[in-house]
Amino acid sequence: MALTYGTYLHVDRLLDLQEPQSSPAEHDETLFIIIHQAYELWFKQMLHELQKVEQDLSSDDLFGAIHTFKRLRTIMKTLVGQIDILETMTPMSFTSFRNRLDEASGFQSVQFREFEFALGYKRPRMIAFHKDPVAVEKLQRRLEERSLIDYFYDFLEHRGVAIPAEVRDRDLTESNAPNEVVQQGILQLYKSQPDVAILFELMTDFDEGLQEWRYRHVKLVERSIGSKKGTGGSLGVAFLKESLFLSVLPDLWAIRHEL
Repeated sequence: MALTYGTYLHVDRLLDLQEPQSSPAEHDETLFIIIHQAYELWFKQMLHELQKVEQDLSSDDLFGAIHTFKRLRTIMKTLVGQIDILETMTPMSFTSFRNRLDEASGFQSVQFREFEFALGYKRPRMIAFHKDPVAVEKLQRRLEERSLIDYFYDFLEHRGVAIPAEVRDRDLTESNAPNEVVQQGILQLYKSQPDVAILFELMTDFDEGLQEWRYRHVKLVERSIGSKKGTGGSLGVAFLKESLFLSVLPDLWAIRHEL
């Protein structure tokens, strides 16, 4: 059989993956399912792009890293834009099928937790909320692996920045933390290598986009369910607010006042 658009993309299978749980199906449940399925596809793509940009940074491929961060930044903007679509669903529309979600919750997204760990926002306690052994294994591996900031340190070393031993030898299961020595090295590169400064600005754009997505997500949940617990007993708005305005690349933000 000749390859067609439909067979290449498995369109029939893709369009058969939306299974509303309400009966009769509530109109907005289809939108809710499709948006979240789209998010999971974008999470998959961002994990794919992070693997590429790690290689770019570690091998001092400046223009490869610039290209990949431009893509990551654009995907983040797309994720933010999709919230606009979800916000066309009123709280009453969501309530009409919310109780059908049972234990299901976005809190259980393994890929998003992988994404956080890969960026260096590591919270070992989050693994306990996942019961599937395959998911737990994935997350434990991500937790113990080098994260984006470690590959960024590789890049900085290629460019002559001395990375302190305590930064290199830190516990990899801990979240990213700022370091003044690293910041001074970044500042010198900003001033002496304009092409590298372009990369730094793209990385800052991406980090800002992630913070924007978190903020929009919190407000979406807040306007949909207020202060209620999330589905499946997840922690709701209060938990989501813990990570608001959290930077995964803190050294790039710490030097803004000196630029």
